[in-house]
Formats: sequence, C-alpha cells, structure tokens
Amino acid sequence: MGMNSFKRALWVYHLNTGSCNGCDIEIVAALTPRYDVERFGIKLVGSPRHADVLLMTGPVTRQMESRARRIYAQTPDPKVVMVIGNCGVEGDVFHESYNLIGPIDQILPVDVYVLGCPPRPEAIIDGVVKAWLKLEGAVKEKTA
Repeated sequence: MGMNSFKRALWVYHLNTGSCNGCDIEIVAALTPRYDVERFGIKLVGSPRHADVLLMTGPVTRQMESRARRIYAQTPDPKVVMVIGNCGVEGDVFHESYNLIGPIDQILPVDVYVLGCPPRPEAIIDGVVKAWLKLEGAVKEKTA
C-alpha cells in the first residue's frame, strides 16, 4: 500500500517536554523540500485541538508534566502519541537529572517510538507512517 492510498491527511502537533532541541530540528528537516512530508498530507498544526498525532520530544520535566497532560487531553480521539528521540524514551543523557519526572510513557500512553539521538528525518517519517496505519485501524474499528 502506497502512502497516497491513505484516506485522510495527518495533522501533527509538536510538543517539546524538555529536549535539547536536536530532535526538534530533525522534525523541521522532515518538513523541508528535501523530504517534503506535506505532499503526503502531513501538516504541522498550531493547536492540539486540530491534531491527530502528538509528536513529543525530550524527557518530561517537572514544569512540563501538567502541560503535557493538558495538551494530551485537548487532542481529540482517535489520536496517536509519537515519542521522537532517545530522551523521550528513556531519558538518555538526562536520565539522572533531578528535574525530570521520567520518560514520556510514564506520563502518557505512547503508540510509536522513534529512536535516535537525534533520529534522522527518514526515521521520523517512518514513525509517522506507523501512526497513520494505527489511526486508519482506529477509524475502521469505529465505523465497523
């Protein structure tokens, strides 16, 4: 199944919960003309209320825990949470910091993990395809 066969566009909201910005730069790189994810209908949106996917980067700091929970709650169902980078998965170089609550999956349910420090844009795009497939399955279940 080619990417053009998906029935809906994917709108993505990005939230940095405490990263060094390396992963954030790679997310921006995926949007550039070289990778051009917009041709597949993947669009970065400015509000979680419009999003299908939450792209989250970094471990969760104490200051970001309540914000992350609120943004997750504001995102309509069905939704997918994607963790981009090793820090959001297990803390990586920040794992012993006094200011961290923990990896994202200790705060919110995570559907897709994209490993790397930072992950390449191709890996992020592959993760988005997995999110897309998960959402397509959720939509089919609701309509069946």
